Amino acid sequence: MQFESSSRAIALLRHTKAEQHGPTDFDRPLADRGHRDAAAVGSWLAAEGFEPDHAIVSAALRTLETWASVAGAADWDLDPELDRGLYAAGPDTALDLVREVGDDVRRLLVIGHNPTIAVLAQLLDDGDGDPDLAEEMLAGYPTGAVAVFEHDGSWADLAEGTARLVGFHVGRG
Repeated sequence: MQFESSSRAIALLRHTKAEQHGPTDFDRPLADRGHRDAAAVGSWLAAEGFEPDHAIVSAALRTLETWASVAGAADWDLDPELDRGLYAAGPDTALDLVREVGDDVRRLLVIGHNPTIAVLAQLLDDGDGDPDLAEEMLAGYPTGAVAVFEHDGSWADLAEGTARLVGFHVGRG
């Protein structure tokens, strides 16, 4: 991916494969495959030149563990913003969280849950990106899927149909 220097970029990542059971749904850890898949996502993002200035991560255990494996594989040294509300947030609430990000942030990573992440990705897509990537994204958003968009305005102006899809990848390690 080549990023326009004047654009902002946002990556929307669905957490990787979690165990089926935990003390609560919020406290379900990643499965071994989830750790491998998250590392594959981190390696892909790094290879594509995506390095976040800021990350918003659901405070659920599986998203925290996804972040740790992604960041470790990508060799990022960044403390994420943990958001407990992102765990149960719908697409509008998740978009509101993004709109609150300061404009000093050029690259943003959001790690959350489905269906929110998939729906948000579909809502943001302006249809001007790579049609093959859009078709792949619309075909399914499994665990470890990440869509990367460019946006030419401020985060506060991010809205439905205002971001160009420039990358889509499903991490499998």
